[in-house]
Amino acid sequence: MTKDQWGALQSQLSSTIGENNYKTWIEPMEFHGVEPGGVAVFNVPTNFIGTYVSQNFGDILLAKLSGMDTDVRRLKFQVANADTRPAPAQQQPRPAAQAQPAPAAAAPANSDLLPGAPLDGRFTFDSFVVGKPNELAHAAAKRVAEGGQVTFNPLFLYGGVGLGKTHLMHAIAWDLRNNRPDLNVLYLSAEQFMYRFVQALRERRMMDFKELFRSVDVLMVDDVQFIAGKDSTQEEFFHTFNALVDQNKQIIISADRAPDEIKDLENRIRSRLQSGLVVDLHPTDYELRLGILQSKVQNYREQYPALQLDDGILEFLAHRISTNVRVLEGALTRLFAFASLVGQPITMELTQDCLADVLRASDRKISIEEIQRKVAEHYHIRLSDLIGPKRVRNFARPRQVAMYLCKQLTARSLPEIGRRFGGRDHTTVMHGVKRIEELRTQDSQIADDVELLRRALEA
Repeated sequence: MTKDQWGALQSQLSSTIGENNYKTWIEPMEFHGVEPGGVAVFNVPTNFIGTYVSQNFGDILLAKLSGMDTDVRRLKFQVANADTRPAPAQQQPRPAAQAQPAPAAAAPANSDLLPGAPLDGRFTFDSFVVGKPNELAHAAAKRVAEGGQVTFNPLFLYGGVGLGKTHLMHAIAWDLRNNRPDLNVLYLSAEQFMYRFVQALRERRMMDFKELFRSVDVLMVDDVQFIAGKDSTQEEFFHTFNALVDQNKQIIISADRAPDEIKDLENRIRSRLQSGLVVDLHPTDYELRLGILQSKVQNYREQYPALQLDDGILEFLAHRISTNVRVLEGALTRLFAFASLVGQPITMELTQDCLADVLRASDRKISIEEIQRKVAEHYHIRLSDLIGPKRVRNFARPRQVAMYLCKQLTARSLPEIGRRFGGRDHTTVMHGVKRIEELRTQDSQIADDVELLRRALEA
């Protein structure tokens, strides 16, 4: 097996495993030679790359090598150093294109970021529908996606399920990938960060782990709330965060709640996350839901050009399915597919029959989190104060209103409601509910507040 043969084999590998994987993992390797016993040896910039190639592409690589040289039976990866590289004085000068590969840290952003965290091609800025609940988050994401220095670091996006956090994260990554290929962008979930950290500890490869995460230009971590309570992972995340900020590298974080509302998150991490721009993606309003449906219909028109859609269907869906954009989009997908299969126009009757289960679920499911958020917004207080321990009247009365609405509008038990309000006892919830029931008959302002909030939540 010669280096010329290895060079010829590389194009085959690129076709087999994909160009992005090839550029990230195979291209940085240098073929060193074949040792006695049929061991094909490769120089790699880091142990991390060698281990990853062995685990994920080892079988393919060995099959290709043995097909070209039957003597090759095993693979070996070693970190390139002065002892493993050929002595320059004894070798012919190599062309510049074959010079020692740069470390993985220099890999471009279009290297598919991290395997295991692929980008969804549907989640771009072009497909993101902007409305009042998400316009600030969209503007901030677009600014970061330009790839230049920004005045806020990190950018922290938070909101409930299906409000667009992951969509914006992917959109940022796509724009950076296309417009700034010189940047090394790393996108992954908090669970993947934790898994790789634990794996590095187990395999005693912490230096490789630190090198990988500290060499990026843009670090994007989705659902960061999952590291809360994991002390060692939080420790490493904190040091990674500091190292990148000190180098003026951009960090983008998403979570299902604000930093000060993530339970069991270390105060120093919470403080760091709050040091940049914290943006809330609010629950969608009717206009935004309708805009999302209209955008989706334009795409479906190409797929189902002959399908008739009656007037009022989109408005009906935007009104009835209000808590989760993913459910809303899924309902529209099912509706178009069903109407196409049965060969019928999309009428109100067909819509109600096809989506009966979705509509029933949407009717009866108002979450405790949504009630808490609505009440906090109505009374102009922070969500953390609403569910926190403070008993001052400015917080206690809205808290009791929220408890009352949770009891009236959800099927949750009193103990569960109490747990969602900072771990309070169910007797506290009972007292709050009873107090609001009394005040509704005595205080017209409380009665108006409760009725206004109920209508807003059921809309």
